[in-house]
Amino acid sequence: MTNWYVIVPAALLLAYFLASRGGKVPSEKAKELVKNGAKLIDVRTRAEFQGGHLEGAINIPVQELETRLKDVGPKEATYVVYCASGMRSGRAKGILKASGRAEVYDLGAMSRW
Repeated sequence: MTNWYVIVPAALLLAYFLASRGGKVPSEKAKELVKNGAKLIDVRTRAEFQGGHLEGAINIPVQELETRLKDVGPKEATYVVYCASGMRSGRAKGILKASGRAEVYDLGAMSRW
């Protein structure tokens, strides 16, 4: 007989662990950062952004990020980036860190908010 009461919680813990890997900031921490003044950047396409986005976010598609660094804000500021699945936001975090911005957090998928 399978002990589902053991397997299900273990599976949920594993799912949480895997979702939090790769330098993704937990949702609660991202919300706290934004509440305390971090700039929220949606790195999806303009069409995706227009279809819905997180309140307060600005849209700078990851494909344009390197050429629009002046639109991002000061290097001393704190940033939270997100996209649809977490791939583009990871790339955006790397671009922002390489540009000298030290406080960059990757939420990953918008659905994690």
